[in-house]
Amino acid sequence: MNQDPLISEDYFTRVYEVVALIPYGKVTSYGAIARYLGTASAARMVGWAMNHAHVNQPQLPAHRVVNRNGLLTGKAHFFPVSMQERLEAEGIQVKEDEIVDFTQHFWDPVVELQFS
Repeated sequence: MNQDPLISEDYFTRVYEVVALIPYGKVTSYGAIARYLGTASAARMVGWAMNHAHVNQPQLPAHRVVNRNGLLTGKAHFFPVSMQERLEAEGIQVKEDEIVDFTQHFWDPVVELQFS
């Protein structure tokens, strides 16, 4: 039987595997991860995985995943060091919860991992 990839137990694991590859000083979006995983309409599911990352994968660089506009939509899940502080420590400027020069810092797994 063909199981929906969004319901399969390993979907969150697959999300975490991609997030682990985001380079220092770069960010990606929920939608970019979903597209890479072949589930383009599942950006929200990637967000759910990221909401659980602090429990499932505490060492994951989850602070590098933002929304499609560069907004720090997952910022509530970062403490004691905020998402903004973590990004700024990597040289990414954030102003009013939005990444400055988002396209300059954007890492697209569809492009970067195409030959992996």
